[in-house]
Amino acid sequence: MPVKKKIPMPKSAATRNVPKASPESNNGQTGPAASGGKTGSAARSRETEPSQMESFEEGMRLFHGRQFQRARESFLRASRGPDSAVTHRAGLHARMCEQRLESAGPVLNTPEEHYNYAVTLINSRDLATAQKHLRAALEADATADHVLYALAACQSLGGDLQAAYENLKRAIDLQPRNRLAARQDPDFAAMSGHPAFLRLLYPDKKN
Repeated sequence: MPVKKKIPMPKSAATRNVPKASPESNNGQTGPAASGGKTGSAARSRETEPSQMESFEEGMRLFHGRQFQRARESFLRASRGPDSAVTHRAGLHARMCEQRLESAGPVLNTPEEHYNYAVTLINSRDLATAQKHLRAALEADATADHVLYALAACQSLGGDLQAAYENLKRAIDLQPRNRLAARQDPDFAAMSGHPAFLRLLYPDKKN
């Protein structure tokens, strides 16, 4: 059950030509006074950056607003500050944000997205969740033979052999080439000793 992945084309990076300051722009000054523009700019940049505590408080506000991605960024910024106590708390909250983001799961809108995500779950053996996404895909299109095939494989791996047989039969009835795929698919190994399964895969074979 291969999943095709779309690889985005790289965007071309825009380049800018920054004019160099002419010697006259310093009014003849040299040394630290002549580079005062850069030093002042860096100082102003440091002044506008939020403090460690401000970053942590911003992270807490975003966390309670369930904006976990932005909250994580604020907590990570706070974890790099000088106060070890705030650093520790920020690190803990950053990990909490990561856990929330992982448990939320991806946003899936189309039957194909549900199918592709289910295939990854089958490969990681999260069979119960995979079945939910495959059934969601079938609700939109009950005749999608590749989804029925994946559901049968998932059920075979989970030990529900009767349901696996029924869905595999439907997949083969809709698309006969699924019969050949099932013969070579190790996901159906648990069913290999069942006569009904063998008759389904080898209908012309005599007993």
